[in-house]
Amino acid sequence: MRVKSRDRRKPSFGRRGRAVAFDTRLSALNPSLQEKLARIGIHREFDLVLHLPLRYEDETRITSIASTSAGLPVQVEGTVGSTEIAYRPRRQLISRIEDSTGELVLRFFNFFGSQAKALEPGATVRAFGEVRAGIFGGEMIHPRFRVLHGVTPLPTALTPIYPTTATLTQTRLRRLIEDALSRASLDDTLPEDVRRQFGLCDFREAVDTLHHPRPGADPAALGGRTLPAWRRMKFDELLAQQLSMRKHYRERRARRAPELGVPVARRHTSALIGRLPFELTRAQMRAWGEIERDLAQPHPMHRLLQGDVGSGKTVIAVLAALRAVENGLQAAVMAPTEILAEQHLRKFSEWLVPLGLEIAWLTGSQTKKERESERGAIASGRAAVAIGTHALFQEGVQFRSLGLAVVDEQHRFGVAQRLALRTKGVEPHQLMMSATPIPRTLSMSYYADLDVSVIDELPPGRRPVVTKLVADSRRAEVVRRIREACAAGGQAYWVCPLIEESEQLQLQTALDTHATLSKEFPRLKVGLIHGRLKPAEKARTMAAFLAGRIDLLVGTTVIEVGVDVPNASLMVIEHAERFGLAQLHQLRGRVGRGAAQSVCVLLYQNPLSEAARKRLKVIFENADGFVIAREDLELRGPGEYLGARQSGAPLLRFADLVEDADLIELARSVAEALLADHPQSAERHLDRWLGGRADFLRA
Repeated sequence: MRVKSRDRRKPSFGRRGRAVAFDTRLSALNPSLQEKLARIGIHREFDLVLHLPLRYEDETRITSIASTSAGLPVQVEGTVGSTEIAYRPRRQLISRIEDSTGELVLRFFNFFGSQAKALEPGATVRAFGEVRAGIFGGEMIHPRFRVLHGVTPLPTALTPIYPTTATLTQTRLRRLIEDALSRASLDDTLPEDVRRQFGLCDFREAVDTLHHPRPGADPAALGGRTLPAWRRMKFDELLAQQLSMRKHYRERRARRAPELGVPVARRHTSALIGRLPFELTRAQMRAWGEIERDLAQPHPMHRLLQGDVGSGKTVIAVLAALRAVENGLQAAVMAPTEILAEQHLRKFSEWLVPLGLEIAWLTGSQTKKERESERGAIASGRAAVAIGTHALFQEGVQFRSLGLAVVDEQHRFGVAQRLALRTKGVEPHQLMMSATPIPRTLSMSYYADLDVSVIDELPPGRRPVVTKLVADSRRAEVVRRIREACAAGGQAYWVCPLIEESEQLQLQTALDTHATLSKEFPRLKVGLIHGRLKPAEKARTMAAFLAGRIDLLVGTTVIEVGVDVPNASLMVIEHAERFGLAQLHQLRGRVGRGAAQSVCVLLYQNPLSEAARKRLKVIFENADGFVIAREDLELRGPGEYLGARQSGAPLLRFADLVEDADLIELARSVAEALLADHPQSAERHLDRWLGGRADFLRA
């Protein structure tokens, strides 16, 4: 093993491209091996201890060739009868071995000359793999094998198989793990009373059970994640995540922020509530009450407001902004797209301009002169509220006194972007909003650093959207339905298919669909909107659609959020099987905003994959976004819910948010107890599981 001087060693990069420092022992490994280890998340020697097996293989016994069963992994031992390199239909190495009961073929499509040489006739071979039926009888494809020289005793325990990467062999990885285990301190970070109370096994026992299975252990039982050893490791992982999140939560609460209490006059809030053409729902009142209490505290609010499409989150954001203005401070509202930002501009203007408040509008598409004018209004404090896209957190934007930052569709912004807006004030309160409901287990784990408010009811009078599943073979019926709806004075959307492979292909599909439908409906005004249009063109198109000058709007998923046209009561989503559940639900939410009964047609192409069939079944049977989110989590896992937030959250390797919901609850309560009563244990636990990576959450 060569030792490289530390100053010459190149940094390794983790999954997200950040330089990762190796601890002392791993620094002594050659750079090539360091890079391979980094690929599988190993940067410290203790990471090797926590690199747990994927499965186990039983090499403790030999199965006679005649007793092997197709589809089952077994170990056989025999003498090589013949070995050849064949070319039918591709180059392959074929070796035939036999024992006293029969013959078995070992077949390799990728092989080295040394392997062909090792499998010479007469050699005694021990091979492990899955037997399958071949043309000439049983065969193993790419088995693991070794040539025996003399008496070679069988292992006494199961063989662990670890997650690895190209050219890092199991043998090399096992050796590294064994070296790390021999030096590691495996004392427990959990107080004994906590372990006893919750029936958790000792950490050392868990590690030893998983890395060194007992002789005679059942591979299936060891792989079962309900095993006490696995339960302890999953709990520890969840506890580390909770400790990291709650620690940052506490640190934020220790910072000072302006207290935005209820002013004596309270003229803005009272005036707005009096002017609203509707009454706030109980869920809206509950959410506003939670936000109002937070704003009055001397530490910064960091709250997530989540609610289904159309549940009325915007008016709560307006009330929060008014509370900042009533206390002599400014509010900023940031959205990920100009369409959504313009929607907020319309709503905020409708409610705030009559109160005599000025609103600044800032986006990347403005001219230099327009941007300078808006920046001036923000810097002077003349604009009480600033609304825009990512342009709000650029260097040239200065607020006179920012008291509240509202971030809509927060999962579309990275931690650094949300932080950049927050740093525009001394320590502003922060309200994040999401129309993508977050399942409870996800909220309790990855969002444990936030306070969460939920609007879980729709305003009265909102009629649920009727969802129809229609095969593409019935396209003519859908076209007829659009013609009838528009002839009756309604408006419709036609959403083009999502083409992940190419944005250019998706754009071309939208252009082709627009041309086809324009010919199909010569008497209708057919509009087109997509991501490549200039912001001003998008704005003009949406304004024309809102005003009723466009009957049918053809678009890509750019209309997923921020489009509110009450007269549009029909939507067609072409190739619906290509969309995720969250996108389908968001798109469907663009209709059903007026008094007319709305319909969403999911036009799908046969044959459907099993995954697509499940998604379409869920969206067809459910209108509740929280139910859909829970189903989506089970189908896809947490990744896409987190979005850019992943860059700031310790990710889970072992625990499952659906299967281990009880452990999440347990880890949450234990984390609070450790931070309060055993802070040293909490720090040791964080260091063991996350090392220098615990200090993630800054926004």
